[in-house]
Amino acid sequence: MTEATTSHGAELAEALGGAVRGAVRFDDAARALYARDASNYEQIPIGVVHPVDADDVAACLAVCRAHEAPVLTRGAGTSLAGQGVNAAVVLDFRTHMNRVLEIDPERGIARAQPGVVVDDLCAAAAPHGLTFGPDPATHAWCTLGGMLGNNACGVHSLTAGRTADNVEALEAITYDGTRLSLGPCDPPALAARKRAAGRAGLIHQELDAIATAHAERIRARYPAIPRRVSGYNLDELLPENGFHTARALVGTEGTCAVILEATLRLVPRPAHRALVAIGYPEIAAAGDDVPALRERGPTALEGMDRVLVDNMRAKGLHPEGLSLLPAGDAWLFVEFGDADPAEALAPARRLVAAIEAEPGHRAVAAPLTDPAAQRRVWATRESGLGASARLADGTDTHEGWEDAAVAPERLGPYLRDLGDLIARHGYRSTFYGHFGQGLVHARIDFDLDTAPGVARYRAFVEEAADLVIRYGGSLSGEHGDGQSRGELLEKMFGPELVSAFRRFKRAWDPDNRMNPGKVVDPAPLDVHLHRGPAHQWASPPTHFRFPDDAGSFGRAAGRCIGVGKCTREGGGTMCPSYMATRDETHSTRGRARLLGAMLDGELPDGFGNESVREALDLCLSCKGCKAECPAGVDLATYKAEFFAHHYAGRPRPRSHYAFGLLPWWARLAGLAPAAANALAATRLGKRMAGMAPEREAPRFARTSFRRRFRRRRPANEGAPAAVLFADTFTDRFEPGVGEAAADVLERAGWRVVVPRGALCCGRPLYDFGMLEAARELLAEVLESLAPRLRAGEPVVVLEPSCAAVFRDELPNLMPEDPDAARLRAQTHTLAELLRAHGFEAPPMRGGAVFHGHCHHEAIMGTEADRALIADAGLRVEAPETGCCGMAGSFGFDARHYAVSQAIGERGLLPAARDTARGDWLITDGFSCREQVRQATGRRPAHLAELLARGCGGRPG
Repeated sequence: MTEATTSHGAELAEALGGAVRGAVRFDDAARALYARDASNYEQIPIGVVHPVDADDVAACLAVCRAHEAPVLTRGAGTSLAGQGVNAAVVLDFRTHMNRVLEIDPERGIARAQPGVVVDDLCAAAAPHGLTFGPDPATHAWCTLGGMLGNNACGVHSLTAGRTADNVEALEAITYDGTRLSLGPCDPPALAARKRAAGRAGLIHQELDAIATAHAERIRARYPAIPRRVSGYNLDELLPENGFHTARALVGTEGTCAVILEATLRLVPRPAHRALVAIGYPEIAAAGDDVPALRERGPTALEGMDRVLVDNMRAKGLHPEGLSLLPAGDAWLFVEFGDADPAEALAPARRLVAAIEAEPGHRAVAAPLTDPAAQRRVWATRESGLGASARLADGTDTHEGWEDAAVAPERLGPYLRDLGDLIARHGYRSTFYGHFGQGLVHARIDFDLDTAPGVARYRAFVEEAADLVIRYGGSLSGEHGDGQSRGELLEKMFGPELVSAFRRFKRAWDPDNRMNPGKVVDPAPLDVHLHRGPAHQWASPPTHFRFPDDAGSFGRAAGRCIGVGKCTREGGGTMCPSYMATRDETHSTRGRARLLGAMLDGELPDGFGNESVREALDLCLSCKGCKAECPAGVDLATYKAEFFAHHYAGRPRPRSHYAFGLLPWWARLAGLAPAAANALAATRLGKRMAGMAPEREAPRFARTSFRRRFRRRRPANEGAPAAVLFADTFTDRFEPGVGEAAADVLERAGWRVVVPRGALCCGRPLYDFGMLEAARELLAEVLESLAPRLRAGEPVVVLEPSCAAVFRDELPNLMPEDPDAARLRAQTHTLAELLRAHGFEAPPMRGGAVFHGHCHHEAIMGTEADRALIADAGLRVEAPETGCCGMAGSFGFDARHYAVSQAIGERGLLPAARDTARGDWLITDGFSCREQVRQATGRRPAHLAELLARGCGGRPG
């Protein structure tokens, strides 16, 4: 961590700590967390400040001025052109300055702080039938400040316009401390502002002079297309645009001033929408159709190609949404909206009818009106960035020509020429984007790892810039110029306007301290590359084999490209600890970044680094990221690998031994379960184990499931065998679950076989990185089950986390073992096996609330479970409750208790309390059941218990 000079080090940190009420972090870990955004670039910041309010911002700027330290304002860290990284003091507004200050439905405006998440702003406006129009794919986690910085757009910008078009006024502060209220200025107002004392008057005088001097050039060179985002918004200073200083500041990417508050225009939110998907033989043909489709008045018109869809399928992303697409190799999504459902549906039906009337018509899907189905389809489009980051064959793609835009009526020819250019350079790419506004996202497999590759990248980008300019387009249509396109602006605007941009920046920031080296006088597009010719993926010896990442731990951690989905605060499971703490350190992205920095040697002490350990210690190993991260980051595995190295030869916390070695403690407790339970219930016993005193230790059963099963009368002799795996949780704590499962399997016609030995997958060991012991237990399992695996017999695993071991960790530890491959393929949850073999669920009455264990959702999926419950005639609810917070032993650990409860209270625990008495509460996870039982007094059931109750017990 050497890029930021030491002159800005301890003295500046101390001064900021004394002046600012928010957190000030100058440690190596914080700097590593903020050294990258979602672009190709990396610059190590000086430090990070989390201001509490506008006065804190002013105090921070005053200290930075005294130390001549540059400043970078940052949104959600998802910028794609490099404007979100710099050797500067980073201001992160997400922690505190994240409020919606006012919704005025009469005037149709909102006031909000820069750190507010855009979906939160929209949620605040929704009760009034209003919304904030621009909605990037990152709307669930991107911040208003980032949208203002980049002049972001989104799916519904077709009707709403860019962020700038929706800004009424801004409150801002310049680097020198000048507070400004910005907005439209008619001539009298402008004259008054120019007469104002101090820097405020001087800024308005200079802005007026720039507009006057360059008006005709601005009118001539600014392309008249919907998605011109490149360059500064000097056109907003023209008289015909009302000399709108607020809109002129939008899109300056933090290079001019700090935005403290925004007044925004809200637009009506269509209560009803209808979505039509159209299939095409290739993407340029879809582009050809855009002008005619625009004439039908859609609210959104998006496109994507086959490469993107194939990547999603290869990664298992959004299968339900992809299943709704019609045949084709490219698709357009056409949405219509209205307050009246009939008025939303009518143009969609007319479109479908018109297409079906054509000779040899294109494939078209019937209009979707169900909001859930629409969300599933839109999710396929919104995952474009993450899904295309690594192609199905493992090749990485990069931004670099990510979002150029042309006039929509020229989109088809542009796509053909762009495709030809990409092919001529020997590259591959995905195409998707906001086709209704002529914007094309294209992630390309640039070689940024070798000097010739970087040179070829530069040559391509320069040719691509010439191409889009020939089409009268914009180098950037959504994500800004930053560093990746900053030096190309002269091609688009000419030297005179680039000189005007420079003058515009100086008006606000004469000392060049605001995000220097971006947009104006930018660093070359091929420096500060995160990878670059000097970079090599770290590949230390590891326990896991990382077969999908060429055996490299570094490349595995490097899957993170900064999409930031893990920093959303609701929806899905990823990332529960971030949702509880709202600290970048505890996001999937943050942890992956720290691991990558450690493996690249940017953090001291390698695997001994304490900052990395602390970040990973609060990871619940829930595997939510493995399923939900578009780039497939798998922190549960990375945490286990890191802990294996970190604690090699080092003493561990007591809880590691108490909980990690559970398979052996359980065997020992089986000799005297009453005594073990008595000890575990005492304050001393909990303290010895590192257990939170508020927790109850799960009680060991008096008789194990395996022993109970041996007493059973055999059933279904001669029938096909199903191996019922007696995991440690079922065998030693809840044998009744195992008996219920055996009853149901026998009802289904199976001959149930339970291995006699005390087998364990070693699930608790992974959370603590005890991987050598885990491998030994897996070897025992494989040796015991080998004859049955080779006979093709299915293995039913009742505990989802144990099934996940056989499906996920096992092949990663033993990728070349044929029995490991067999166990992976032959492992089933109870619901999977029953559904696959046509089991008729017993008729039942009432309702059931189903909660999917994190590993169940992430690795196996819970569709079969929900279907079985519905087949039984129960009314199924599956609220999106996220992680339960217990996560194996995580919530038992005294160090994690508060976070565990905070996570549980976000979703599952309130849902459990609200479950109607008499309704079933179903979850297959032992830890989930314990969390609910201990926090609410409700006793959830395993699916096996539900089905056994419906079946009425064992067959005769």
